[in-house]
Amino acid sequence: MTYRARVALVSAALLMLSACAGPGASPTAAPPTAAPPTQAPATEAPMTEAPMTEAPMTEAPMTEAPATVTPAASPAAITCDNLPAEAEGDVLAEICERGRLIAFTDPAYPPQSFLNEETGAYEGFDIDVTNEIAERLGIAEVEFTTPSFDLVVAGEWSGRFDLAVGSVTVTEDRKERLDFTQPYYFTPAQMTTHPDSGITDIAGFDGETICVGEATTYLDWLEGTLTLPPEAGEVADPPEGALSTTLPTDLDCAEAWRAGRLDFSGWLTAQPTAQQALDDEFPVVFVGDPVFFEPLAVALDGSVENNDVFHAAVDAIVGEMHADGTLTELSETWYDGLDLTTQE
Repeated sequence: MTYRARVALVSAALLMLSACAGPGASPTAAPPTAAPPTQAPATEAPMTEAPMTEAPMTEAPMTEAPATVTPAASPAAITCDNLPAEAEGDVLAEICERGRLIAFTDPAYPPQSFLNEETGAYEGFDIDVTNEIAERLGIAEVEFTTPSFDLVVAGEWSGRFDLAVGSVTVTEDRKERLDFTQPYYFTPAQMTTHPDSGITDIAGFDGETICVGEATTYLDWLEGTLTLPPEAGEVADPPEGALSTTLPTDLDCAEAWRAGRLDFSGWLTAQPTAQQALDDEFPVVFVGDPVFFEPLAVALDGSVENNDVFHAAVDAIVGEMHADGTLTELSETWYDGLDLTTQE
């Protein structure tokens, strides 16, 4: 059975359960970093205008943003106290019995995820989204684990963690290994340079070396292998003859510049990550318009055959969080008032 057929079958079953059983039990208390849940309105999520990005230093090729994406409707409310019969043997039933959700995060990406050294707790937008998902499932504890990102997108996690709320970009290639929910937010991919490079537009990177994180969509873009889904919109061409160099995480590129390393003239990363580096007084200058826009979704291990109910439940929760404004509230909290949960 194909992935779409499996999800359609599970969603239909969940709709029947919802009609017969009602909304189910109330979620348990959230972990300390979770944002308080809000009452979901009866109408679909309001569409908001995508935030303005920082004006480029000089004129650069424009990248057309995709059309507005409407969050998918939630098929039913599922908690660990309200599991359907179809959940028997499913990963969700195993997680509920365990009483703990194991989630990937990468704490090298503030404000998405970082370690608060004073409290010893992980914090950030992705952390709050993860905790909210756990709360709505009725799971009291979240355990965060930090394997390398390339292991996450490679799939076949061997049960080491249950899901990744780690700003994972949806690509056609990754769909072969991962099961994605609907996107929970969107980010522009932004080119930057060192202040001493003299580069003022995208064409200035022709034949230059650009630093990116390992196993990222930014590396795929430079190598000409990026396969974003159609809803992501137009993708700009990479600089002609540009070379790539990789470091374990995106922010390592900015750290290298700060340490005096100048063997690469460009850094490509998510615009919020670049903005955070700029705010933290790293030697970073924005260049041109975003080169593409990334739909970011919760990822599950596609090699797991018994995760249909779990996948459908998490996807439904993401839809609910769009509809009731929780994702917008979290985005505005962590991204200085910007709502990155809708795309135009």
